Amino acid sequence: MPARPLSDQSLQLIHALRESLEQALGDIEQLEERTLFGSYCFFVDGKLCLGVKNEELLVRLPPARHSEFLEMQGLRELSPGGGMQGYFWISSDGYASRERWSLWLREALAYNPQAKASPRRKKAAATEKDSSQRISRKRKSTKTLEASDAAETPKKHPIFDRE
Repeated sequence: MPARPLSDQSLQLIHALRESLEQALGDIEQLEERTLFGSYCFFVDGKLCLGVKNEELLVRLPPARHSEFLEMQGLRELSPGGGMQGYFWISSDGYASRERWSLWLREALAYNPQAKASPRRKKAAATEKDSSQRISRKRKSTKTLEASDAAETPKKHPIFDRE
């Protein structure tokens, strides 16, 4: 079954996240993009760090601070059953200002060196190749979108609306 096309809001959020990560990391060699949990995810040093699904941000944070993060506005657990400590969905309310956006980026990148990489499944090799090809096509379509919008003022994601 073919993947559904991404909405304009999702593409804008992916683009904003990619730019922020590239700026924060400097060395983009360690940044990888692929799909996971039905989301478009960014991996740093082979470990899930951040992702986008619709207009929500997927963030991997320190499991030891799970309950602290749950008290913050706009967050919900990836797995309400508690099976995935440290993984959160953040709604647009939770990252609507540059301060909040930066907070989630900083927290996710600070935790990344301590995070454990999940071992890859053996069957995933073919699927991963297909996924990488899809993401390459999506990156191209994002660039095509940017090029076509260059003549008109591009819409920015709501994270840039409020300061």
